[in-house]
Amino acid sequence: MKGTDQNEAFMKDMKRRFVKSFLDLLILRLIQDEPVWGYKILKETERLYQVKLRHGALYPLLNKLKTNGYIRSNQELHKGRIRKIYQITPSGTQLLNTYQNFLEQQLQSRKEKKENNK
Repeated sequence: MKGTDQNEAFMKDMKRRFVKSFLDLLILRLIQDEPVWGYKILKETERLYQVKLRHGALYPLLNKLKTNGYIRSNQELHKGRIRKIYQITPSGTQLLNTYQNFLEQQLQSRKEKKENNK
């Protein structure tokens, strides 16, 4: 039982570290699925990754992604409120694809090394 608790704690810590390190890519992935506003990004990040983001962390990151051309925003009226809706750009999609290709190459390389060492 103790080993299971350690594994769960390790996975929780690893997930937090991963989210912290790759938050920009995770947010791009959320935005890629559908155009979304900031509050929904906060809630989805908490639901999917069990990490509570503060507005003070999210909005500067969204502004940076926008400045770098990975997302764009526009204002829309939604249930009587004006919301800033974020959408991924072709450059943002290219960044996600490049990241995914990199990960796949790393996994494939690791797999080939294991097979060669047998």
